[in-house]
Formats: sequence, C-alpha cells, structure tokens
Amino acid sequence: MLILDSNDHMIKSITKMLVNKFDMKDISVADVILGIKTSKRSNRLILFQSYYIEKILKKFSKDNNIIVKTQINTSVYMSKNKGNEINQLEYS
Repeated sequence: MLILDSNDHMIKSITKMLVNKFDMKDISVADVILGIKTSKRSNRLILFQSYYIEKILKKFSKDNNIIVKTQINTSVYMSKNKGNEINQLEYS
C-alpha cells in the first residue's frame, strides 16, 4: 500500500492506525513506484521519467545509442485539449 499526502503528520497518523488494525510494517519512503523514480521535496512529489526510460532502453539493448538533438519550434504554445475526448483504449 502506498500512502501519499503533503502532510507528514497525516501520513504517520494513517500508518499508525493501519499498523494497529492489520499485520503490516512501514518500509518508509518509496524510492521507486511502478518503475518510476520518485523524490519528495518541500511538499511535492517529483517523478523522474529518465529512470524509467533508461530501464526500458536497457531492456531492449538500446542504452548505448548516441543522443541527438531534435529540432523543435519553441515559440509554439501547447495547451490542454479542450475538444472532444479521445478513447485512450482505442489507440493503445
């Protein structure tokens, strides 16, 4: 079970309640969740995609490839899609 909250006191309180009700132990802060490296800094949970990407590249023996820059137009503003929703399962 993973307990997330910006309030450390709340996390400790929930953990204490669960330990009293169930046979479990607190293994402290999660370093990696579902293959994605995490870090908690000043009430923020930061997810590092690079850890996951490196893991996938190693799995398919592509971790020794040369990194190249891809041209991108930095003046283009990207915004959230406000149109019709797309069925994610249809394209997965």
